[in-house]
Amino acid sequence: MRIEYPGKVSEAELWDSVAAARPKTKWKVEFGGAGGGAPEGRLLYGDNLPILKHLVENRSAVGKAKVVYIDPPFATGRAFATRDGMVAYHDLLKGGEFLEFLRKRLIFLREMLADDGSIYVHIDSTIGHYVKVVMDEVFGPECFRNDITRIKCNPKNFARNAYGNIKDTILFYSRKPPNGASDSTTWNEHRLPLTPEEIEKQFPKTDAAGRRYATTPLHAPGETRNGPTGQNWKGMNPPVGRH
Repeated sequence: MRIEYPGKVSEAELWDSVAAARPKTKWKVEFGGAGGGAPEGRLLYGDNLPILKHLVENRSAVGKAKVVYIDPPFATGRAFATRDGMVAYHDLLKGGEFLEFLRKRLIFLREMLADDGSIYVHIDSTIGHYVKVVMDEVFGPECFRNDITRIKCNPKNFARNAYGNIKDTILFYSRKPPNGASDSTTWNEHRLPLTPEEIEKQFPKTDAAGRRYATTPLHAPGETRNGPTGQNWKGMNPPVGRH
């Protein structure tokens, strides 16, 4: 599927129309490296579209990025200020103009991703469903991994007939599609081991060998049903009034 809008260009037109930024001292800041303890890195400051074109054209970053995370504007049509009242940034692009702004950058970022790399795009519920279609086009729908919900606040009592807007969305894509057991995408398990206190709370019982476990009822409210839930289990029937 593709999403069409005025001003959308082909990838060939994009490569021809964007002028690569020339390396400038003011947008290159080195940090870390050998002996410093911190990882080696570089901060680039400026319009990211010509900078991305420069990095891709010079092959210095092609296929090198393991993870890309971007938090673009949300096409709100508003200007945002800092806490002291200074203008932080303008989020004035909307509709197709915004989608094309983002799509152009996604195309260059795709070229920078390693074969085992991933990209995360932080967006909101207003424009996120359109961005999903754009990312399907750029990366391929088979590379979509997850739609991650980020809870950002408690519900508010807005004066409107709707639920409170409490979440953003993070779209997670890989550079290569999964291929069964041979999925090459790097994945670092995010779960932490349980603490002794958590183990004791979640598994309060102990068997003869000292192994901790928990029990969970296999029955639910409601009279006997037809099908498997209405039959006995290992010679046992559920309590009266349950199945």
